[in-house]
Amino acid sequence: MSVTWIVLPSFAAAFLLTWRLRHHAIATKLLDMPTARSSHSVPTPRGGGLAIVAVVLTALPWLWLHGSLNTGFFLAWLGAGVTVALVGWWDDRDHVAARWRLLVHFAAAGWAIFWLGGLPQLGFFGWEVDFGWFGQLLAVLYLVWLLNLYNFMDGIDGIAGIEAITVGLGAAFLTWLALSGTGLWMAPLLLAAATAGFLVWNFPSARIFMGDAGSGFVGISLGMLSLQAGMLAPELFWAWVILLGAFIVDATFTLLRRLLRGDRVYEAHRMHAYQHAARRMGSHAPISIAVGAINLFWLLPIAMLVGLGVLSGAAGILIAYAPLVVLASWLGAGAD
Repeated sequence: MSVTWIVLPSFAAAFLLTWRLRHHAIATKLLDMPTARSSHSVPTPRGGGLAIVAVVLTALPWLWLHGSLNTGFFLAWLGAGVTVALVGWWDDRDHVAARWRLLVHFAAAGWAIFWLGGLPQLGFFGWEVDFGWFGQLLAVLYLVWLLNLYNFMDGIDGIAGIEAITVGLGAAFLTWLALSGTGLWMAPLLLAAATAGFLVWNFPSARIFMGDAGSGFVGISLGMLSLQAGMLAPELFWAWVILLGAFIVDATFTLLRRLLRGDRVYEAHRMHAYQHAARRMGSHAPISIAVGAINLFWLLPIAMLVGLGVLSGAAGILIAYAPLVVLASWLGAGAD
């Protein structure tokens, strides 16, 4: 299958569908109203991420029929993606209690892991570890955390879209290098192309927000893609986790600091490192661009070394994450 037939139609369809969703949101007053915990100052339409959901899910059967996805991964992505997007869309329109959202997230992750099989066998400084059944539980927790942290990190213009595009492109390239015969590299490329179509309307000044439906779908999609790649080549799972480092470090550091302080972690806030940075700069665009630059010029080279077997996965994580932890601390992640 030609790359052109993935990128251009996916981009164009997501661009047009986001435009249509924006008009629908304005007409139905589906607006994100500014609050004391918001990073925006004017009412803004939300729910544009449904364009990403629709384009990706529509293209999945085509990838499956052309052999770029196996049946298990196709069913995992379809079922989990639809479930997460539906509860997110419901929450976008009419608030859903956190406990019910989390229950649905665990159900979706459980469905995905049933078809994917759990964590791949991973190496830790020369030791190969097969997690067995415990790996299935860890994989469910991994997917639930990733989809929720993606929602947490979708707080300023363009940041979630730029993350998905740069991670998707980087992962597609690494998968093509390591597993070119499988065609799996087309899946992250599809996600990146659809997100790029949405991003036109979300950056540099957002005319529509992604919403929970889109952010949750993108988050769990990235998680499933990383697990599937790891099943075929364990070093690629580490490479994916490295590529996702900017979001993982910021969200995890912030969550742990708030937990230790006794905060209600399920409540909205403006304590992430990227939010502190945006307020210091007085603008969203430089921070979102910086995240993309970190992904391409810091995390991707390290992920390549891991994916090609030059560097072990655990060592790559330590090298990649160490300066990100320092940066998150310096920016005040988790602080009021």
